Amino acid sequence: MRSKTQLLALNGVIAASYAALTLVASAMNLAYGPVQFRFSEALTILPFLFPGTWPGLFVGCLISNLLSPYGPLDIVLGSLATLIAAILTEKANHRWLAPLPPVLSNAILIGGMLAWYEVGFTAAFLPLFAVNALWVGLGEAVVCYLLGGLLMKAIPRVSYLRKYVPAARGGLA
Repeated sequence: MRSKTQLLALNGVIAASYAALTLVASAMNLAYGPVQFRFSEALTILPFLFPGTWPGLFVGCLISNLLSPYGPLDIVLGSLATLIAAILTEKANHRWLAPLPPVLSNAILIGGMLAWYEVGFTAAFLPLFAVNALWVGLGEAVVCYLLGGLLMKAIPRVSYLRKYVPAARGGLA
């Protein structure tokens, strides 16, 4: 069982890790835009393994989005997408469903934000939204299911961390 202090510290580590990993992806031009592979999004599976860690993901994303070329719109919508995804991931009832909320949340919210940013609410919005949602969703799926899946398998196997993963979620062979 974790104390409130341990949970606060864990959220701080997650926020810092998310921000640092986003900076790495940004340096490779992979963090923002319609085609993105934010390595940090792999961490969005953590609330499935460690309930109560969604605030760390939200804060890390908020910090990361302060550097977004899309400005205040991405600070609000991008951070909201991660917040929604993290809360829904915590409620997932199967390991294969845990990465799905980030994929859908980002595809819809970020796909819409990018389309609006490019063409506003004109006749071109819906087709551009569909394309952006597809690309954002695909990038998110790769990161969340591949890298997040590796994390989901590895974390319960680390003896120190295993005691913090609820038993119902720890048998992830």
